[in-house]
Amino acid sequence: MNSFNFNIYLKEKQAVVEAALDQSIAVRYPERIYEAMRYSLLAGGKRLRPILCLAACELVGGTIDQALPTACALEMLHTMSLIHDDLPAMDNDDYRRGKLTNHKVYGEDIAILAGDALLTYAFAVTAQSQGVAAELTLQVIGEIAKAVGSLVAGQVVDLESEGKPDVSEATLTFIHTHKTGALLEASVVSGAILGGAKSEQIQALRRYAQNIGLAFQIIDDILDITGTQEQLGKTVGKDLQAQKVTYPSLWGLEASQQKAQELVAAAQAELHPWGAAGEPLRAIADFITARTH
Repeated sequence: MNSFNFNIYLKEKQAVVEAALDQSIAVRYPERIYEAMRYSLLAGGKRLRPILCLAACELVGGTIDQALPTACALEMLHTMSLIHDDLPAMDNDDYRRGKLTNHKVYGEDIAILAGDALLTYAFAVTAQSQGVAAELTLQVIGEIAKAVGSLVAGQVVDLESEGKPDVSEATLTFIHTHKTGALLEASVVSGAILGGAKSEQIQALRRYAQNIGLAFQIIDDILDITGTQEQLGKTVGKDLQAQKVTYPSLWGLEASQQKAQELVAAAQAELHPWGAAGEPLRAIADFITARTH
């Protein structure tokens, strides 16, 4: 049996996702809004959320075709959150994925509308799932809608916490499990639902996703301190500049890295019942702590 090669797996899945995203939104009148949507949606990135969705679906016996519309929808929602997060009223960022942010190219008005359009279009795309029972598609729409609500709640508490020296670990964890973790969780769980997973399988994969979601954010906090703009494709040191409490500011860099590794190990333990079939999701968990951008 050939050993699993994560780099090949990642490139293959990224290519599938990129092609589907390119097909998902055509430019038509009024061209400016569709161009703005495509500008951010097709700006690259790891495509972690759609790939998690595809991997979870395949793990439980589903197919790529069953999960691909929802995988694209998840990337649309993630892109929406980045467009809005970068606005002057939020994090006020000039660069994202190595390119000028949406509002720097199209203006704040179009950027807001592009995010709104991606948000609503994502649900239309999810509803187009192929070869999936209607009740499962409905379940997925509910899962994703809850994640978007969580994302908004996390962003609110994040904004309210800026500049406050006494933000607790519990508040910080609330921000990150809602702002970052919820959509990662929805990605994994949606894929499992679409693939016809049993309830106990869904619960195991939900725990896996919750663990990698928090690990992902801890590493993001670390990279904001240790990374460069060239590596990350976005402005670094923003957390310190905005006086945001982060995991490294609470625990230090070494303890933060250790915590991320513990979370990844806990996530991988949830995949034990699947044996070798769980290798893609195991590798994604490792990728989260090893990444440099």
